[in-house]
Amino acid sequence: MSQPLFGLVPAGLPMIINPTEAPTPTSFLYAIRPAQPQKPFSHIAVFVLPDVILPAGTAAAIYLVTPPTSPEQTAPDSNFLGGIGPGKESAVFKLNTAPGESVVIGISIEPAESVAARMTEHSSSKTATTTTTGDAASGALVPARTGQQPSTLVLAQRIIKNAFNFLASFSGTAGQVEVVPLKAFEEWWKKFENKVRTDPGFLERDD
Repeated sequence: MSQPLFGLVPAGLPMIINPTEAPTPTSFLYAIRPAQPQKPFSHIAVFVLPDVILPAGTAAAIYLVTPPTSPEQTAPDSNFLGGIGPGKESAVFKLNTAPGESVVIGISIEPAESVAARMTEHSSSKTATTTTTGDAASGALVPARTGQQPSTLVLAQRIIKNAFNFLASFSGTAGQVEVVPLKAFEEWWKKFENKVRTDPGFLERDD
């Protein structure tokens, strides 16, 4: 398998970086099962992995994929959730699913202009709720601000990179999916929180 491009952190579950299936070189499927059958799946964070650069002029469209519900339906439904890419490398999506329901997240690398247009349309229709580390008002893929102080986006990227570097050594496999134990994430959070207390400005230094 080629180098993973994206990371997913489902609420209450370990981080996932390897897709369950890759139908094409630019599309990836991530099958996610709830930790507890009786507990609904609520939120998922999706982000571009540190040091990964998408092809020029492209962005990643995020979909909630549902299987066919009738014999007449030959292909699964793909409900657009939003996008990530240059200037907006991560997003959190709220999913309305039933208790015990598995989720399939699809990520497709598409032209950035097309993804941005769909994000604007999606935001206007208010068919889903998202919380992003980019331009939350419009959902647009925008460049990071420049200046002496790092932008919120840059700080978020550094937090993600800090977590990824720490958690990578704990990764294991569950079937064909690479996972990280939730305990490792909790350990990272304790260390990260302590670092913030002892050195509040460490994220502002580009090192």
